[in-house]
Amino acid sequence: MSNTVVIITLSLLVMFSPFLSRVTKIPVVVVEIMLGSLAAYFGFLVENELFQIIAKVGFLYLMFLAGMEVNLKEFGFAKSSLLRRTIIYFAMLYGCSFALFLYFHLSSVYLVTFPIFSLGMLMALVKEYGKNQPWLALALNIGIIGELVSIIALTILSGGLEYGYNREFAFTLGGLFLFLIGFVLFFKSIRILFWWYPGLKTLIMPHEDSRDQDIRFSMALMFIMVAVMLYLKIDVVLGAFLAGMFIATYFKHKTELPEKLSSFGFGFLVPIFFIHVGSTLSLDAFKDHKILQTAIFIAVVMIAIRLISSLAYLGYLKLKDVLLFSLSNSMPLTFMVAAATLGYQAKAISHDEYYAFIVASMGSGIFLMIVIKILFSFFNQNKG
Repeated sequence: MSNTVVIITLSLLVMFSPFLSRVTKIPVVVVEIMLGSLAAYFGFLVENELFQIIAKVGFLYLMFLAGMEVNLKEFGFAKSSLLRRTIIYFAMLYGCSFALFLYFHLSSVYLVTFPIFSLGMLMALVKEYGKNQPWLALALNIGIIGELVSIIALTILSGGLEYGYNREFAFTLGGLFLFLIGFVLFFKSIRILFWWYPGLKTLIMPHEDSRDQDIRFSMALMFIMVAVMLYLKIDVVLGAFLAGMFIATYFKHKTELPEKLSSFGFGFLVPIFFIHVGSTLSLDAFKDHKILQTAIFIAVVMIAIRLISSLAYLGYLKLKDVLLFSLSNSMPLTFMVAAATLGYQAKAISHDEYYAFIVASMGSGIFLMIVIKILFSFFNQNKG
């Protein structure tokens, strides 16, 4: 199929998805995924280089926006009790995953996937409901920690499956930790530099900016960090995320910048990513009972262990907010697909299991976005 048809199809889907979302009352992200799946099923969207590149850039931009939600100077836990609850939450999450891994004699892919986090769908929730909701503000902070842990877990899985747990694997893992240490030192040195020369901030991003210098610098930084990740053979998602974190931490004076970048991302690049996600799902997979049963098992386990682990926040949040918090962190769409792809390429899981992970990730994402919307509306009406 020619690039012309793909471009026209993408343009129409991006343009009409908000209207369909408004009419059907279904979250726009869900509409985009479903439209992508239908367009691929009827042959209007196929995997080609152009489509893949634009979708990848959309995903990286989404992770960049996620990083912009983190100001390292302010990020943290105001109360020690919240820190204790968070430690308990992650201990329960990984403890439950490890117990299921042993009990069912599963592949290491399952051990990494069950507790995995991804901010893609969570950022869509932030866009729709705003981060002033207590459950969503906490979900974002926990999701940020969880995604960093997930990137490390994916690196370990990738290295272990590719090299085995030997010297090559140790070098890969060591490279990741050295980079993280180096980035922390870089952050501290930049902080000192800006302390000594505060005018540098406004030189890079002036208050009165008729040349869109702030956007140019932000985009350049994101792609430079992605290039560094490619050179170091580390997941490029980390580079985009850290670039956003850098902007949020040191350029707070540009209060309008996050909104400018978010409007462009969610208006164009991010929808293409979600449409691409939908296009990778074959609707025929839903006809295979074995794949469907495995997918339901994966999705139920992921939601159940988060519901159980989220009880650690009962008392800090109300019960209804705990429920919404646990569901909002149960949609690790992109990283789940990444883990399944790594496992399938290394022959650690079968073809049917690979499709089951894809169905589980997309199916649970669509289902939970709708459930969260219903519960949120119900709780607000009940409150009123």
